[in-house]
Amino acid sequence: MAKRDPYEVLGVARNASAEDIKKAYRKLAIKYHPDKNPGDKPAEEKFKEAASAYEILSDPDKKARYDRFGHNAPGMGGGGGFQGGMNMEDIFSQFGDIFGSAFGGEAFGGFGGGRRQRVVKGSNLRVRLKLSLEEIAHGAEKQLKLQKLVRAKGTEYATCSTCKGSGQVTRVQSTFLGHMQTVTTCPTCGGMGQSVSKRAPGSDEHGLVREESVVTVKIPAGVEEGMQLNLSGMGNDAPAGGVAGDLLVVIEEEDHKELKRDGVNLHYEAFISMVDAALGTSIEVPLVSGKAKVKIDPGTQGNHILRLKHKGLPSVNRHGQGDLFVHVMVWTPTDLTKEEKAALEKLRTSPGMQPKPTAKDRGFFDRVREMFGN
Repeated sequence: MAKRDPYEVLGVARNASAEDIKKAYRKLAIKYHPDKNPGDKPAEEKFKEAASAYEILSDPDKKARYDRFGHNAPGMGGGGGFQGGMNMEDIFSQFGDIFGSAFGGEAFGGFGGGRRQRVVKGSNLRVRLKLSLEEIAHGAEKQLKLQKLVRAKGTEYATCSTCKGSGQVTRVQSTFLGHMQTVTTCPTCGGMGQSVSKRAPGSDEHGLVREESVVTVKIPAGVEEGMQLNLSGMGNDAPAGGVAGDLLVVIEEEDHKELKRDGVNLHYEAFISMVDAALGTSIEVPLVSGKAKVKIDPGTQGNHILRLKHKGLPSVNRHGQGDLFVHVMVWTPTDLTKEEKAALEKLRTSPGMQPKPTAKDRGFFDRVREMFGN
């Protein structure tokens, strides 16, 4: 079954604010929550679909990648959000704060039984990785040295005395409507259910210490400047009872000395002399790997474009290969000798040297439009 557009799922416009997105999700979460629709499989699927859509649109990085690449955006697990096998506990642990505020702070029960302890996640790490055009074209495997927070050896944890290990505290208030019960994250342990009872030397208040770590990252072919790869669980550790954060790898491209990138296509400017343009010649054109020999026909005009099919970059979504466009630039000399000037002067009025543009000699933009239209 094809994934739906998350904007369509939540019923919001593409320029909707973060608050509007959150409100739309809360509305659907309340409508399709399993406690309100016991045994209703379609409602459960809509509940999961709304959670998946919100996970994408509430995260600025995921939202930007979805807006650009759709569900096939790299680092989003084939579309981001929750997959079909994701269970309800995972959704509750991710969005417990939203559910709690949506239902007046009451804990959810009924589905899976009991109250759900909040899962504390370690902070994310973000690094920038520079890649050459060759590495982008073929993919790469890189080793990154990181300074990560890890649980210190010798740190001991004990059950939180405030929440007794649940990670939540319950408060009951009397109102004119009766008793109202609210459940909030434990202020002592931050929802972990455990607190540090013995700190290892050099560790912080959560029992964490910063250490150097080497991580191997596989970069898919075709990545672009600014693209972000999300490596789940490879960020900073969380205290006991939590899960590690993510490693966010932001791609930077190194400039190539001869080729210019435009999406999956590459461009190269080839300068030839007036004589070679008039008589024809062959030139070597650099490729990402190696070179190609290209024929220049006699009478080639300036700004002529040659297209080398499938000599560009691969699509990161594996939708084919780009092309290499060779822009033929006719060089007009500026430092002629007296003899050269005299020779050209004799040809100035020659019939063969006079401009004779035809319908084939279209303007530059027309030829570029034709190239990209094919």
